[in-house]
Amino acid sequence: MLDKSLGLSVDCVAYDLEDSVTPSKKSEARSLIRQLLQQSRPIGIRENAVRINAVQTGLALDDLTEVLKAPNVDTVIVPKVNSPSDLQYVSDVIRHALPERYTEGPQESRAPSINLLALIESAKAVTDLASICKASPYLSGLIFAAEDFALDLSLTRTPSLIEFLYARSAIVTACRANDLPSTIDLVCTSYMGVENQQRLREECLGGKGLGFNGKQCIHPSQVELVQEAFAPSKQELDWAVRITIADRKADQQGRGAWTLDGQMIDAPVVGKAKSIVDKAEACNMDILSVQHKWQVQEPE
Repeated sequence: MLDKSLGLSVDCVAYDLEDSVTPSKKSEARSLIRQLLQQSRPIGIRENAVRINAVQTGLALDDLTEVLKAPNVDTVIVPKVNSPSDLQYVSDVIRHALPERYTEGPQESRAPSINLLALIESAKAVTDLASICKASPYLSGLIFAAEDFALDLSLTRTPSLIEFLYARSAIVTACRANDLPSTIDLVCTSYMGVENQQRLREECLGGKGLGFNGKQCIHPSQVELVQEAFAPSKQELDWAVRITIADRKADQQGRGAWTLDGQMIDAPVVGKAKSIVDKAEACNMDILSVQHKWQVQEPE
């Protein structure tokens, strides 16, 4: 199973030490993940993450002590974050274990610091998001864990996901307010068959509409669909490129606001267009050909 992950082409692979590992196998799992992350980094994986056990279990220190020996750990996923102290504890352990990554001096002269992702799984966490987002300078984002959140609030998960609307919106808003780049939506637990693939697509588009910029996957068959859903569509990229090209020309003409297809275009709209182009570039979409196609676009 671990070796199969090396052939994936994904933004991030998260290796689990928490729920998927029984107590009697924790030590063995730590060793296997450390050995895996000591190997050369696969070309298709941008980020290697490890989900440790929750701080309150007393197992997090052993997890971190072992896996941080591997040079290719990029991110630690901290589950059941209920307060800032959970992230502060993990940050302190990492700084102590890897002081060479956290010394003063130019960033280019040392290995990058390890990022943290916090799993939001409870009502307590949702009501303390502002403090959690400020808990560690290494926090890069939040992940919504729907199943544990439903358990905490005695909710029943429905296909509409309406029961999670408040929590999901709060997580996205908190990330944006605190400049955290990653907002990762809930996992779709159904993935086999045409009907479940359609449900996955609907969940992706719904999460994207709320402001999430990624989604958890539990099976490789989900990856392609999720990547497609969260990448800009052809129509979105065309729209964004037309605006960025026309905006450069409008700026040269001294025009702060103008129209496109009868719609007013001003700074916020241009900002959104630029972010779409940036995301398309990160997704390795063919931006140059789209720019060539719309090179004659003028501000109306």
